Amino acid sequence: MKVSKTLILTPLIVIIFICSCSNKKSTPDETKIVMKNDKPRSKKDTTLVKNVPIINIADTVAMPLTFLCVKDSAVNGERLGQKLNSIYKQKLAEAIRKNKLNVLGAPVAWYKTQKAPFFFLAGIAVDKKPGKLPKGIILKKSEQSRIIVAHYYGPYTETSMAYQALKDWMVENKKTQNGEPYEVYIDEPLDKDGNPVDPYKVQTDIIIPYH
Repeated sequence: MKVSKTLILTPLIVIIFICSCSNKKSTPDETKIVMKNDKPRSKKDTTLVKNVPIINIADTVAMPLTFLCVKDSAVNGERLGQKLNSIYKQKLAEAIRKNKLNVLGAPVAWYKTQKAPFFFLAGIAVDKKPGKLPKGIILKKSEQSRIIVAHYYGPYTETSMAYQALKDWMVENKKTQNGEPYEVYIDEPLDKDGNPVDPYKVQTDIIIPYH
């Protein structure tokens, strides 16, 4: 998504819940398709070298989970970031606390569109269904499924590269999408003082289920 998102469970951090995707080490099924160039060849080249995102493609499995979710939409990227922050930090966090639930994963958002206006479902994986769902919160259960993941390191404004890489992989491997794509935000985009960290050190996982 072309949007700078501030998501939280612990302050400003989100960790992927799917099997094996939270491990940043490469696996036999993982392919690095875009390399980051962060060292100039010479002093003269210093102003000419530009960082480019790293995209690691991994074919793996998502395990079945139960989510508390909020369905919403946003007219633009800025509004999307504000709404996601409010949903995770206030609505879902409060529901989890009141119902004494354990978080099994981290905030995740499923997207119907990758361009504005955005229609999405934002959720957090929990250990059980609450006795009574709070107003405005719905339950979503995912099934075990094959997924293709783009481990993306770079600015959120360039995540379209990761989406394209996933589409290319699907075509090359003759696979069919089997569900809405979603994103998980692995690293904190801000440091402890609230300042942006190097975006090329921030990991975002972009996921497409397939069959």
